[in-house]
Amino acid sequence: MNNTKQILEGSRAIALTIKNIAPAVISAYPITPQTHIVEDLAKFKAEGLVNYEYIRAESEFAAASIVLGASAGGVRTYSATSSQGLLLMTEVIYNIAGMRLPIVMTCANRAISAPINIWCDHSDVMSIRDAGWIQLFAANHQEAVDLHILAFKLAEKLHLPVMVNVDGFILTHSYEPVIIPTPKLIKKYLPAYRPALKTYLDPKNPITMGAFFTPLYYQETRASLHYDLMSSLEIIKKEYRDLNKILGYKSTPQNKAFFDNGLISYLGPKNPETVIVAMGSVTGTIQAVIKNKKEIGLLKIKSYRPFPDTEIKHLLSSVKYIAVLEKAISLGSGGPLYTDLITALKGTRKSIIKDYIVGLGGRDVTENSISAILKDLRRQGESLKFI
Repeated sequence: MNNTKQILEGSRAIALTIKNIAPAVISAYPITPQTHIVEDLAKFKAEGLVNYEYIRAESEFAAASIVLGASAGGVRTYSATSSQGLLLMTEVIYNIAGMRLPIVMTCANRAISAPINIWCDHSDVMSIRDAGWIQLFAANHQEAVDLHILAFKLAEKLHLPVMVNVDGFILTHSYEPVIIPTPKLIKKYLPAYRPALKTYLDPKNPITMGAFFTPLYYQETRASLHYDLMSSLEIIKKEYRDLNKILGYKSTPQNKAFFDNGLISYLGPKNPETVIVAMGSVTGTIQAVIKNKKEIGLLKIKSYRPFPDTEIKHLLSSVKYIAVLEKAISLGSGGPLYTDLITALKGTRKSIIKDYIVGLGGRDVTENSISAILKDLRRQGESLKFI
């Protein structure tokens, strides 16, 4: 039924959404904590509930190569991975973006080795943040569902691959109330995929994909991909509005100002003294801590690539204290989200901005952790801390 909430595991919710979107080809290799997603998709196929081709691969590199080939052949495709699996795909991930193939992939975010760790942080996706993919981050099950529908629309409209990031175990293996839009409702927003001529391999209309480019031309290809990613910011906002109109079940939190345009969302007072910036499921814990604090707001980054500089600058330019919470570290430099934020705010009025590296390897980020960060933010000291 339309708009009926179910209590579902996050992986199950994602798998049901992909089933209803109906890609033509799915290929993946199981890796914790992504496995439940592709297990369910394989079961749907085995039980005769779907028409897609489910192609078993011997590795993540092979799975990425399979969906690359299928997408180049002009059909809707999907894959999922995590951690070391994403690293094994890296060569193909870059090729997919460079060939402008509209592939959608789920990354169940997990720490990378060594040492071996299977719990959640954002180290995996940060390793390929410069590959040329649109990268979206979900904070809960419903966002994960909605962002996957949005991802296919963006990929096929923009000829850019899209990765939806969901926190491993925290979202993939937990249960929440969630609405799974029906195939009929999804089709109102996302019609059947019919690629334009000269965008896929066709013997009757031959084209070259992934050609050999000399130094005379290669730089122009990277510039073109960069500018197309930056141009997608406005399209993401428009498509997000259109999707919400069709889904019709969006609700906004009460008692505080709320803003959500698909790139960022903000919860808090109109003129906050302090803002916490974060991505993914940790924003739920932050929201619980600040719900009764009138001077503190939460800025959630939903689109990490392309990075929404303009929106961030507009929202944070007059904020006195800014705490960046991130589950990744660019070793030898600092937090990647912090670095992007500092660049976005360059030239604005001076704020006190501190970077807090949290939750690496799945370490709990508790309400007490958030409260300690808010206290530390007002103290003198270094701008980078591990909490």
